Amino acid sequence: MVEIYGKKYKVAELRRRVGNMDQIAGIRTVQLDDGNERPARAAIMHTGTGLDVTILLDRCLDIPTASYNHRAMGWRSNTGDVAPQYFEAEGLRWLRSYFGGLVTTCGMTHVGAPRPESALLGNGLHGRIGNAPARNIKIVQEWQGDEYVMSVTGAMREAVVFGENLTLTRTVSTKLGERRFWIHDVVTNEGFNDTKYMLLYHCNIGWPAVDAGSEMISPSRLVAPRDAVAEDGKENWYKMDPPTHQYKEKCYYHDMVPAADGSVTVAMVNDGFSRGEGFGVYVKYNKNELPRFVEWKQMGEQDYVIGFEPCNCGVEGRQIDEELGLLHTLKAGESKHVSLEFGVVLTDKELKALKTQRAKVKTQLVKSYKEFVKKP
Repeated sequence: MVEIYGKKYKVAELRRRVGNMDQIAGIRTVQLDDGNERPARAAIMHTGTGLDVTILLDRCLDIPTASYNHRAMGWRSNTGDVAPQYFEAEGLRWLRSYFGGLVTTCGMTHVGAPRPESALLGNGLHGRIGNAPARNIKIVQEWQGDEYVMSVTGAMREAVVFGENLTLTRTVSTKLGERRFWIHDVVTNEGFNDTKYMLLYHCNIGWPAVDAGSEMISPSRLVAPRDAVAEDGKENWYKMDPPTHQYKEKCYYHDMVPAADGSVTVAMVNDGFSRGEGFGVYVKYNKNELPRFVEWKQMGEQDYVIGFEPCNCGVEGRQIDEELGLLHTLKAGESKHVSLEFGVVLTDKELKALKTQRAKVKTQLVKSYKEFVKKP
């Protein structure tokens, strides 16, 4: 049985009612054709529930836009979509093509603040993979038993002669009748030498989930400000402010308490359900795959966003993780799997379940990043 529009149907009953499944759900590929977004390709996925997800095929299969019943789930930056040929890798110039979006992937050999230039590495902010076009793209729209499954798969490579040879194979998937979707990644070292790698998912939640009075709900055991700016007001790390003139970004490191299966669910909720205005967005990941988490709190005008950043690294830059002995290694030929789930919070019941989970965890504020990473 398939549930759609509040009613359950057998597969045959539903198929008899539509000439083509894209009448209610499906994937359409398009080419973006305006300004410096040209000629990037995209796939637009809709599930029949009001969930619409755009996947940029030429930008790491990242998610520049996603919405539920016309309510944006992610934040969009002032750059808009930018084709990969406009990518500027040096220093902070990554920001010139940072569309924000619900998901921007960072890595794979560098995440965080730029490091000094070198003959080979020369890593700017957040690395290169988020600007890599996909190869071997495969789109699936088919019945699998009683489920109508939709997915987009592609492979991105980060490689250099005499250096790393890493691939990221991504599948973005959902099903008919769902108000959530999934990302499944496989990171593989295709080379013959062990390689240090860094991976961070920049999940950017925007208005209307983010607004004055909105709250971040998470099972945070430890929270540490990144710097002196974040230290100021650190007790309000989970509370959102109205758009604030010349706001300086604040970052907080979190140690999450996972569920029995290793999963962690983090949500941003505008709690106006009693007035019919409530809306939230959640991200679910597995701590065994992504052991660390960074909160990016930016309450500026237009730059009005909360970033959920599950990762295997910090955001101080590769050199800091090297000094602290925190870099992860992919052995020659080794693969790592990472899965994330994205969805919406629509009812008081769903909000209560999230708050109940948070209430089980006692949060401790920690003074510094170095103190935080030394905690067990």
